[in-house]
Parts: sequence; structure tokens; C-alpha cells
Amino acid sequence: MVSGAHQPDDRALLDVLAAVPDPEIPVVSVVDLGIVRGIARSQNGQAEVLVTPTYTGCPATEVITRSIRAALDQAGYGAVAIRSLLSPPWSTDMISAEGRAKLLAYGIAPPTPATTPAGDHDPAPCPRCGSTDTREVSRFGSTPCKALWQCQSCLEPFDRFKCH
Repeated sequence: MVSGAHQPDDRALLDVLAAVPDPEIPVVSVVDLGIVRGIARSQNGQAEVLVTPTYTGCPATEVITRSIRAALDQAGYGAVAIRSLLSPPWSTDMISAEGRAKLLAYGIAPPTPATTPAGDHDPAPCPRCGSTDTREVSRFGSTPCKALWQCQSCLEPFDRFKCH
């Protein structure tokens, strides 16, 4: 363990943060989701983790900040600051390819890229059987960032991450 004053390189910090799970979807990390925007340095070299909430009012935002702080402290990086960035706003396009694959393997249809004209109204591939014969059942899923969908082939319900 290193002292709290130690300033790690960016890769070391990102490795620590890659192990911090999202509290609502623990299969993905805050890095996978793009919540961690990066590492900034002050003029004196002080590291700062840049974090953007998925949306204003997300109930997990405070838990995420506390989890990041705990992980940094446990790794010996107590001097590393955490700064919230609201602009530019978080977008589902910030979810990494690895994060999208983890969501799908967990049973959550990842969002369609925001650049797709129909966005999250196109049929979502079923995470269980792969069929695209799916439909949105409710705009409101298990958490505010997900909608409830159902596969018409296997009849299984599933969450789909909302695009934004």
C-alpha cells in the first residue's frame, strides 16, 4: 500500500476504477459505463478523477462517488480528488464495447448508438435467444435508465438500456 500523497499514473487509477461496479448493474464498472470521463491533472500534478452522472437525479450518483472514493482510498490514493462534470452530459454512446458486451451477457439489451435515427425504438435483440422480434412493454424498467421489453419468440421479458 502506498501513502495517501502518492500520485499514481493515469493507467493505475483507471485500473482501480475499472473494479468499481455500477451499484444498479454490478456486472459493469463505472469505467465500462463511461461514468468515469478520465483523469485530469492540476498544475502541480495532483490527480483528479472526472465523473459524469448518467443523468441528473440518478439515485445511484452518490453511491457511485462513495464507491470511487473508497476504492481510491483502499488503493492508497487518498490524495486523488473526484470532480463531477455535468457538461458535456453523459450519453449511452460513452458505454464501452466491453461494457455493451457485459450488459448483453447479463441479460440487458445494450442501447442503440444515439447516432442511429430511430434510437431505442428499433427492435432490441433479445439477450436470451437473439431474436429481433421484440417490443417495448413499458418505458419504465427495473431502474430509471432502463425500459422493459419482451421477446416475441421466447416470450422472455428483459431490460433495455435507454438511449440518451
